[in-house]
Amino acid sequence: QVQLVESGGGLVQPGGSLRLSCAVSRTIFSFHSMVWYRQAPGKQRELVASIIISGGYTNYADSVKGRFTISRDNAKDTVYLAMNSLKPEDTAVYYCNAVVDPNTDWNYWGQGTQVTVSS
Repeated sequence: QVQLVESGGGLVQPGGSLRLSCAVSRTIFSFHSMVWYRQAPGKQRELVASIIISGGYTNYADSVKGRFTISRDNAKDTVYLAMNSLKPEDTAVYYCNAVVDPNTDWNYWGQGTQVTVSS
């Protein structure tokens, strides 16, 4: 069974920064891609950023482009989400997702980490 453990969430003021981590219990090269999602209260879960493991191609939601950066550390089997210039509307639970096969539902989820942006 694959385990994904997120960390790095917390309370930050508007304009501040946080870096989320997603530690994977299996080599990340086992996966096609890694994805960060978020879900705010009363809203649907939305894709924030993704990275294709082979090649490193990244993709971002329009709402976070230029502010968030997804990256990976192959040696540590960890994926990161660096978040800068945070806004109150970034407040949500952030989830890490490991996609084995994008053509199927074969993927794994972490438990989520809360990010709250407030003064």
